[in-house]
Amino acid sequence: MHSAAWWPTLIVVAVATVTDLRSRRIPNWLVFPFLITGFVVSGLQHGLNGLMQSTAGLAVGAALFGLLCLMGGMGMGDVKLCGAIGAWVGPSQMLVALVMTGIAGGIIAVALAVAGGFAVEMFQGTGDLIFGFRKRGLTPHPDLVLNNPLTRKMPYAPAIAIGTLISFFAR
Repeated sequence: MHSAAWWPTLIVVAVATVTDLRSRRIPNWLVFPFLITGFVVSGLQHGLNGLMQSTAGLAVGAALFGLLCLMGGMGMGDVKLCGAIGAWVGPSQMLVALVMTGIAGGIIAVALAVAGGFAVEMFQGTGDLIFGFRKRGLTPHPDLVLNNPLTRKMPYAPAIAIGTLISFFAR
């Protein structure tokens, strides 16, 4: 949406990646100013249409990860980061970013599982999440949730950063 959206986005996803890798958190002091400035820049550059695009981008960015968060598999920092990115890039680019984020996240997860020697466990858990969905519905899996100290967790900001940056090249 914004011709200059790449550089503030690059800075924010870089800082989010570092903080997520270090502390497993994406701070509000980073995400909320980025979200607000996305709306301000959109409004100044494109008026009401820009604000509508930012709102739609926010909704697209937060919707999927919001659902995953409700199910216990994603943190709110990831949801807020994707929503803020959506406010800058708009809904169509955010869809591309989410698809690329999912691919990047899958590749990273498989690489970590293979390197850590728990690939079979990861694929069994993934199968249970996918195929057990009919029984559970939107209820979180009892074992595969972030608040379970025994569950293996992966910081997702690096995947969000990779997917978002690829979306700029895909335009």
